[in-house]
Amino acid sequence: MPKPIGIFDSGVGGTSIWKEVAKMLPHEHTIYLADSANAPYGEKSKEEILRLSIKNTEYLVQSGCKIIIVACNTATTNAIDHLRSHYSVPFIGIEPAIKPAALQTKTKKVGVLATKGTLSSRLFHNTSKLFAEGITVFEQEGKGLVELIEAGKIDTEEMRNLLSMLLEPMLEENMDCLVLGCTHYPYLVPVLKEILPNNVNIIDSGEAVARQTKTILEQKNLQTKVNDNPEHIFYTNGDVTVLKDLIDSPNAKVSYLDF
Repeated sequence: MPKPIGIFDSGVGGTSIWKEVAKMLPHEHTIYLADSANAPYGEKSKEEILRLSIKNTEYLVQSGCKIIIVACNTATTNAIDHLRSHYSVPFIGIEPAIKPAALQTKTKKVGVLATKGTLSSRLFHNTSKLFAEGITVFEQEGKGLVELIEAGKIDTEEMRNLLSMLLEPMLEENMDCLVLGCTHYPYLVPVLKEILPNNVNIIDSGEAVARQTKTILEQKNLQTKVNDNPEHIFYTNGDVTVLKDLIDSPNAKVSYLDF
């Protein structure tokens, strides 16, 4: 098996990134770690997020991964600098798509739905400062969303009620772009479209991350040259059924792993 792309997240949410990567890089093998037993990372201290990120990275490095995607906004903002300085493999991180939102907004008002760990990070504030000049950015912690997604409760009244409550203050301020600042949240897009007015654009980072991964693989000559059917291995220390349902791919092998 050619060296795979490694991907980790605090749970199943990073599979939204995996789908974009698999679509853009159809010949690449992948290994995905869903650290659902410790989800959500956004509620944890910086030290704990770093410890968990190192644990996940160690497993992927030992599994021979040639590049690692930190498919978690909170882990990226709190741990990626450390990971890049301590491991030789390239790392691709995730951060909220403030720049495209700032370019698209007409009302100059942008909402960001993210975890506490992302919103309070230095990287998030630096990104906002850099790209959102003249734009009002409303930050909303998505408290409770990751837990519902991890429990498979996406298309439920409980989810609709929680989202409506979280979005209402930003809608009252006339936001017209909503940035999804957590890789779990793209799975909420169908429900969000029911709740949000038509003039609100929903923006996430998935395609941009896949594009950056492709670029780095080409720059470092790491792309898989053989056009065979790739193997996609998924491990979770949580509910295997939830992960299987979200992936919905015949090429995927999903297993429980106590990592």
